[in-house]
Amino acid sequence: MSTSIDDLLSFAEEPAEEARQPGGGRVRWVLRTLAVTAAIAAVVVVGLRTVGLQVSLWVIVAGVLAVLAVRRVTAELSPPPPSRAGARAPAGEEPGTWNWSARDALRAAINKWERPLDWCSGNRERFTERVLPRLGELADERLRQKHGVTRESDPARARTLLGEPLWTFLATPARRPPSPRDLAAIVAELEKL
Repeated sequence: MSTSIDDLLSFAEEPAEEARQPGGGRVRWVLRTLAVTAAIAAVVVVGLRTVGLQVSLWVIVAGVLAVLAVRRVTAELSPPPPSRAGARAPAGEEPGTWNWSARDALRAAINKWERPLDWCSGNRERFTERVLPRLGELADERLRQKHGVTRESDPARARTLLGEPLWTFLATPARRPPSPRDLAAIVAELEKL
């Protein structure tokens, strides 16, 4: 059996379920439901008998059929699965609406830094405890990814790669939190790594 690349890349709607089933589709469904009901009822009867309980077979069959009916109804009422292609907007004009409930990854990343910076803007201890370790982790990660070292594994090489001002900033606690301009310069040095 050979398949061409055009066959693999072409897209065709799957035929409806009724179209796929031959004329005996309803009979097949009923037989399958009866077989599943009989199997589940047998397991339940055996389980109840092992613990010493006896329940009428018709009650068990009715219960199993009720559970299967509820399962089928909920399956029919469930929303369709999300499309595999993703929710890409077509090229051209935007729809003019904004999904305010969507999670914006950029906003989450900004908030991750904005809140601690704002919270410790005037407090040296908070800056030293909260922000400085994060900046150190960021510097170590950049050093590890780009140069294969960290400040702990090879301090001498890390010091030369970071530069003296950035090394001093990360190694010694500041007497005061840096100004936004100083912090921007520190981030620019980290980005140069």
